[in-house]
Amino acid sequence: MSTFTFTPASKEEAKARIALTGPSGSGKTYTALILACALADQVAVIDTERGSASKYADEFAFSKLNLQSFEPGGLIQALAAAGAAGFGAVVVDSMTHFWSGTGGMLEQVDQAAKRGYGGNSFGGWKEARPLERKMIDALVSYPGHVIVTMRSKTDYVIEEDQRGRKVPRKIGLKPEQREGIEYEFDIVGDLDHENTLVITKSRARPIAGRVVSKPGPDFAADIAAWLGAGKPAADANAYRDQALDNARVKSELRALHTEVKSRGLLNAAVQDETGETTTLGELIVRRGQEAPDDENGDQA
Repeated sequence: MSTFTFTPASKEEAKARIALTGPSGSGKTYTALILACALADQVAVIDTERGSASKYADEFAFSKLNLQSFEPGGLIQALAAAGAAGFGAVVVDSMTHFWSGTGGMLEQVDQAAKRGYGGNSFGGWKEARPLERKMIDALVSYPGHVIVTMRSKTDYVIEEDQRGRKVPRKIGLKPEQREGIEYEFDIVGDLDHENTLVITKSRARPIAGRVVSKPGPDFAADIAAWLGAGKPAADANAYRDQALDNARVKSELRALHTEVKSRGLLNAAVQDETGETTTLGELIVRRGQEAPDDENGDQA
């Protein structure tokens, strides 16, 4: 007998998953803050850029966490802490450091290759890839809006200005991240040095393909309207609270685990009752082991 069951699809309220790419000086941080502060009342910034976001603290209200080392596990812990603190939006500025910065994925692969694979990078990736997957899962399952910035590699093209003179212009190429990272986000936009945003990928049909000069609150409002066009949905924090409810018995926690799995949130980063970082799936399993048996004696 088949265990696969299809159910009618329905749209639920969603949280933003936005990636902004562009060369240095294109306004990625500023644009991310505009969007985050328009989408949520409480905003957290995970700042890898030596506190650069704080330069805009006179224009935006947000809390910051400055990081100097960029191990994937550190981002997971930071996201769990931000979720537990109730921040409605988190900005990661920038994700590039968790790829190529100190302790980032490339360094993790290099260390793994030297440690157990004779310097072979393929072996290093085999060991490091699950850690990257955990980091991405924690990011996309955050119980609020997520906006990340990514540096683009840059190059120069020669163009004619209005007077017909040949002048160089800096352009952004592909982001400094692993191939295919854009598939993890609902909206991806490329910024240039004129702070013009080109939407290169969007699950939000109202903004697909849009070109926006100096995106502001109006653009954020269009995103918010698309996100809110659906029924309310439980997030990782709501499921965490259910898992920590001491009145729950084993069968209820099994059902909770099944529901969380169906929503793809087992790897959501949360804090347990002691403040330690764990995944939502691990928390539910542990609480199920500790929970009292059902009234009918069910111990499974």
